[in-house]
Amino acid sequence: MRFDLTEDQELTRDTARRFLEKEAPLAALRQHVDNPDEFARDVWRKASELGWTALAAPESAGGFSMVGVGQDLAVVAEEIGRLVAPGFLSPTALALQALGASEAHLEALAPPLLAGDSIVGWAFGEPGNVWEPGGFKTRAAVAGDDVVLTGVKAYVEGGAQADAFVVTARSDGGPTQLLVSADLPGVRVEPARSIDLARRFAQVSFDNVRLPRSAVLGELGGAAAAVERQLQLALLLQCAETNGAVARAFEFTLEYMGERYAFGRPIASYQALKHRLADMLVQLHSCMATTDAALEAFDAGSPETPRLARIAKAYVGGRSMRMLGELVQLTGGIGVTWEHDLHLYERRAAVNRAVLGTPEDHRASVHQMITA
Repeated sequence: MRFDLTEDQELTRDTARRFLEKEAPLAALRQHVDNPDEFARDVWRKASELGWTALAAPESAGGFSMVGVGQDLAVVAEEIGRLVAPGFLSPTALALQALGASEAHLEALAPPLLAGDSIVGWAFGEPGNVWEPGGFKTRAAVAGDDVVLTGVKAYVEGGAQADAFVVTARSDGGPTQLLVSADLPGVRVEPARSIDLARRFAQVSFDNVRLPRSAVLGELGGAAAAVERQLQLALLLQCAETNGAVARAFEFTLEYMGERYAFGRPIASYQALKHRLADMLVQLHSCMATTDAALEAFDAGSPETPRLARIAKAYVGGRSMRMLGELVQLTGGIGVTWEHDLHLYERRAAVNRAVLGTPEDHRASVHQMITA
């Protein structure tokens, strides 16, 4: 993150780091690798007590702000990345943003969300790596006084643990968002595999799920702006988390290179390796600066935010995997072993690279924006 954090943000960062080092160390992650769900819920409840969830909520619902919702949440997201920690920061933040369109839903769901007792997933992307609402097949159709939801959503973070979903669907007039309880008839949740050892996703199917009009968040067919805003926040939290992961991997690789001797000298002292480390450090800080610029634009409501958020995802998503690959090389054979931590960071960065669209997808989106 930038060097000019406020005192409150620095306190939040330091508190989050100490909490995760105590409650979610990498050793604990390895212990729960086969069944991380309950571990993630326990950590998330404790994290919510620290006020992480409140950073995403409006003051009317019990939230608070230090600088802005994007920049505040990014401080925590970066610390989550440093320990590839479990939890539901992004789904909860996005749910609270979506629920802001309905005062009644926000009032009912904010307390359990803020306490970490409830999880609401954002059912956004669709099978086949479809992340653009214009390409969605999930549809919300008016049927008398009700709305009927049909379709399949994929890559839903925390989907198997979610009590409800914010579903982004097509409808006459434009995108619509609905709040759908996970236990309604016609809702089927199928847990999916993930190479990330701490984070789980699911595929959620909606088979003619009948909902009252009150389930619509905002206006029927009028959710385009809200969906874009949520996507921007999701992309930037993802970038901040990836930045934290790469920064921590760089730190412990540098420590290793100072202790690993070859021909009587630490390998970190060799000029060729120093150049590689310097190049990576420049790229890492460029990733952070690109993310910070987009976060500031997001909190300011700048019209440049759609472009800047996608530039951040394209740059961070691509550079992070290259940097982590370099770090594996610099650690030699130990870097590809199960016992070493580097693969945990590569897994998190690889999932972040793919979810919400690849860097190639977002470069194409930026090209369309600047040539339109």
